[in-house]
Amino acid sequence: MANSMARSFLQVAATEEVASPLRVVQIEGLVILKIIKHCKEFSPALVTGQLLGLDVGTVLEVTNCFPFPIREEDEEIEADGANYQLEMMRCLREVNVDNNTVGWYQSTILGSYQTVELIETFMNYQENIRRCVCIIYDPSRSNQGVLAFKALKLSDSFMELYRAKNFTGEKLREKNLSWVDIFEEIPIKVSNSALISAFMTELESDTPVTQCDHDRLQLSTKPFMERNMEFLIECMDDLSMEQQKFQFYYRSLSRQQVQQQAWLQKRRAENMARKAAGEEPLPEEDPSNPIFKPIPEPSRLEGFLITNQIANYCNQINAVAGQSFNRLYLMKSLHDK
Repeated sequence: MANSMARSFLQVAATEEVASPLRVVQIEGLVILKIIKHCKEFSPALVTGQLLGLDVGTVLEVTNCFPFPIREEDEEIEADGANYQLEMMRCLREVNVDNNTVGWYQSTILGSYQTVELIETFMNYQENIRRCVCIIYDPSRSNQGVLAFKALKLSDSFMELYRAKNFTGEKLREKNLSWVDIFEEIPIKVSNSALISAFMTELESDTPVTQCDHDRLQLSTKPFMERNMEFLIECMDDLSMEQQKFQFYYRSLSRQQVQQQAWLQKRRAENMARKAAGEEPLPEEDPSNPIFKPIPEPSRLEGFLITNQIANYCNQINAVAGQSFNRLYLMKSLHDK
């Protein structure tokens, strides 16, 4: 009886653990201000930091963060960085602050974050933290009047495929995985305590229009659009190089198949002659022959990431262009009056 009750309890616990997908990333306002301050102070250099909080049901609460020191390609400096993280978390634990790692944040330039390095960092975090997120902040997008925060995680199907290191076309079709299925964007909810909300209400000015409102009417988007187009062109060149790899692979595969057919026809003709002479026929496949060695198919991961990045740049250009048209029509109507 006791064993059956224990088994049923374990089954229920396992079921609850599986049946709780991450729905919302709840970030405190102070954490957002810390991330913005850190990223803007070192811009245009890219920076990262640790996210701390709690994993509660379908909500990942981010209650604190701290920046990482800027790393260089040196083993000693990397070891110092790891010691720094451990020391920071020990100090936070001593003052009774949440010190559970729930992910990390990093800055980016014009949304250029979809790289193999980001995926490898996710996989390293996933070894110890089952549900972790990466908060992406883009200071250049924020200058256009958008609070450019994104909470990302890797999809389960992609992580399974990445562990197998098999990104062939056959495997991708089997898993029904496309380039849009690499990352999952989790909705972000900003949370503040009641005291902070009341204090912010007291700080609101009585003037109906502020300088921030005037800044939103800035018509010049030329630098932002130009850099987006430059990055987009670079991605198109990279995608063209990836396509050339696959064209070369398929040409080599077709050439190998032709050579195999010619070799098989020659071997069959030779076997017919041997049979006529009363000799044993030779095998129709020779593994030692180079033409029967399979040609490895190039990985499609890099192409998927580049396609994702191209879609991101196109969405940014579309959004900024739409806002620019709205501002122009608004200024035209004001000028006509």
